[in-house]
Amino acid sequence: MNSTTATGAPIPADPAGPGTPAAPTTSEAPPASEVELLIGGMTCASCAARVEKKLNRMDGVTATVNYATEKARIAYPAGTEVADLIATVVKTGYTAEEPAPPPSPASAPESAPDGPDGPGTASADPGLTALRDRLTVSAVLALPVVLLAMIPPLQFDHWQWLSLTLAAPVVVWGALPFHRAAWTNLRHGAATMDTLVSVGTLAAFGWSLWALFLGDAGMPGMRHPFELTVARTDGASAIYLEVAAGVTVFILLGRYLEARSKRRAGAALRALMELGAKDVAVLRDEGGRVREVRVPAERLAAGDRFVVRPGEKIATDGTVVEGSSAVDASMLTGESVPVDVTVGDAVTGATVNASGRLVVEATRVGADTRLARMARAVEDAQNGKAEVQRLADRISGVFVPVVLLIAAGTFGGWLGVTGDTAAAFTAAVAVLIIACPCALGLATPTALMVGTG
Repeated sequence: MNSTTATGAPIPADPAGPGTPAAPTTSEAPPASEVELLIGGMTCASCAARVEKKLNRMDGVTATVNYATEKARIAYPAGTEVADLIATVVKTGYTAEEPAPPPSPASAPESAPDGPDGPGTASADPGLTALRDRLTVSAVLALPVVLLAMIPPLQFDHWQWLSLTLAAPVVVWGALPFHRAAWTNLRHGAATMDTLVSVGTLAAFGWSLWALFLGDAGMPGMRHPFELTVARTDGASAIYLEVAAGVTVFILLGRYLEARSKRRAGAALRALMELGAKDVAVLRDEGGRVREVRVPAERLAAGDRFVVRPGEKIATDGTVVEGSSAVDASMLTGESVPVDVTVGDAVTGATVNASGRLVVEATRVGADTRLARMARAVEDAQNGKAEVQRLADRISGVFVPVVLLIAAGTFGGWLGVTGDTAAAFTAAVAVLIIACPCALGLATPTALMVGTG
């Protein structure tokens, strides 16, 4: 009579027979379950680091958050629900959901046509289209602002008010994603790269408004000299609209290029999955008569025999049981010369039959095929993190508060030494502006995404 554990699991019988003392056992923790969540609202590597830190603080949870793929791979112990993980992400200020199951090949949409952003990047992605529109409008408005500020001969009477009119939509509407993200992070007591962008651009824009309405910068005939020398000037007569508008456009450009590269890498993975055959001619024995029946490729089962004619793709991994031919396996090996196969040889799904008629017996179908395992390996490579990416995430996690402290120290230092509030504020704004580009958090994950793509 077999006994059971407290959890109802049967205790294995002692192979030595009854009466033999059982070997001592050590208590083992129950195996952790794994789940992959789609994380929304992340705008830089600092966001990913925050989500990862919050998840890893949960008992028994081990999480890896990838900013490039916007996914979190989480191992969690028994007793923890996926809803608890999602709630933790939401409390951190982001969204989380489980990915939808992949559609079957029969119902999967055709591959996306080539769009203006490259192969497979049709304008079906509303996020990418909206980002491109925001970048285009902001660049058109910001260009005259930068030219007027940098080329003194273009500065006519009251030019500064035209600059304000053009720069205001860029700072308010163009940089709205940065301001929104900074506000969300502020409510959760955090600071990310978006905080630098928002604080820097708003500081430059706010100072310009003060100089125009309360200082001397709004006077008729005001000129904005452009010099390559370092000289102290009166801050009340200087405006920084070109800085606020220009930085916004450059950061938007970086975000757009990053989003486009991520979409291209995702399109490459989708193209890999679409290499397989969509339907297949299966041999069916109907009353002693064998006939061909065309069925969707996903309905194949191990042991089924199917026909592959010249020019057709082999539907799944199998073994040749009839015929001989040359198979183009360049998809798998990169070798352009077809490989001769005959009875007893193994063939791989998605390779192309180049010449003779083959009858193949399926040995692996669905997720077990080499093509599916290749796609899974690529996705695992994109979801994982290289050591250099972990280093970049750790640095970006402390980069933002350090920059804010340096800016505050700069303001206090200049104010204490010179007593000039305008000069101290100008120096502090310069620190914030120069720290805005978040290439540290963008370059590594994007490079890995494009490389695996």
